[in-house]
Amino acid sequence: MNSIQKTKFDPATIRRDFPILDQMIYKNRKLVYLDNGASTQRPLPVIEAMTDCYRMTYANVHRGIHYLSERSSAQYEAARIAVQEFIGAEHSNEVIFTSGSTAAINTVAHSLFTEERKLNPGDEVLLTIMEHHSNIVPWQQLAARTGAVVRFAGITEQGELDWEDFESKLSEKTKLISVAAISNVLGTRIPIADIVSKAKQFGAFVVVDAAQHVPHEPTVVSEWGADFIAFSAHKMLGPTGIGILYGRQALLEAMPPFLGGGNMISSVTTEGFTPGELPARFEAGTPPIVEAIGLGTAIEYLKNIGVEAIREHEAELTVLAHDLLPRIDGLRILGPPPQKKAGIISFVVDGLSAQDIAIFLDRQGIAIRAGHHCAMPLHDYLGIPNSCRASFYLYNTREDVERLAEALAVVVAKLR
Repeated sequence: MNSIQKTKFDPATIRRDFPILDQMIYKNRKLVYLDNGASTQRPLPVIEAMTDCYRMTYANVHRGIHYLSERSSAQYEAARIAVQEFIGAEHSNEVIFTSGSTAAINTVAHSLFTEERKLNPGDEVLLTIMEHHSNIVPWQQLAARTGAVVRFAGITEQGELDWEDFESKLSEKTKLISVAAISNVLGTRIPIADIVSKAKQFGAFVVVDAAQHVPHEPTVVSEWGADFIAFSAHKMLGPTGIGILYGRQALLEAMPPFLGGGNMISSVTTEGFTPGELPARFEAGTPPIVEAIGLGTAIEYLKNIGVEAIREHEAELTVLAHDLLPRIDGLRILGPPPQKKAGIISFVVDGLSAQDIAIFLDRQGIAIRAGHHCAMPLHDYLGIPNSCRASFYLYNTREDVERLAEALAVVVAKLR
């Protein structure tokens, strides 16, 4: 991995590492990228680390005994250790490389419940209404296979988890709770340690969708106490095509492999196979080698900046957005106040289409998200078909938020 010099947090300095942000689009509009909740951009060190691997060290890992394979294998496993340290996992073999958060959650949904640990008809999986589809559909599929029931806890008028409703839905039937640490629509923070404490009272497993948390706020899995945690590289300055499943070692060792093939075996005969040890048993086939190296470099970049500094910076931008955007007639920000949310601002404007707003903002050089954000049940719960979403990261500035507010005022007036 490339050496990244630690510098004082300064968005203007950081932006120099992101040439994609320093461009004019539609001939004369400077790009303002505010779609970080969907995917972040990559800094030069990540791009260079991946390019260097392809140019000088690439080979398949854990298979060859030649120079390139050994170098690639060492870099690949160094990335695993980087993840372990970044999230405070006890063991590196608790870090499983997957293709993304979706694959990580699906791995748990397919492998956790076995003949020895069976999910029976009538057993329950408890989610919140704020969940991303990736944290809903795998459990619905599991329910369809087993006869289990998926239940949803609601939210308050302020967009926070309704604890009274959540606790009312907990019972001896609850076998698993799966929640997002931060809502990808409302920005709401969920107190995971409290969720885990409640789950333990009923012997339920806890899965955390941390895709919106790990990139933006300090994450220490030992403090959470959850059984499984999923997140993705492309939301934290890394490449697409790679994600992480963290799981407690004892649980992972007791789970059968989800995918079969090369690398995940200890032995294969014509009669059957013996799965390999962790983490290989859950990493069938040729893994995302270069992507893992890119992720390792992204983690180094984030550590050198400081995740706590990133959280504080995003909090400042969130407060500014909550001040400026509601000044626009008919605009309503969804979710809790800025002190109780991450750097995600979803909003609606009375009488206007979210898609129309996003299209007009795009022509002003401002990239936001419009739609249901892979959270259709939440939008149905709120009684709205879709919303606009601006989401911040370390390279965004106060000027970005001010430009968003100014352009929105113009767009809303024009569309009306």
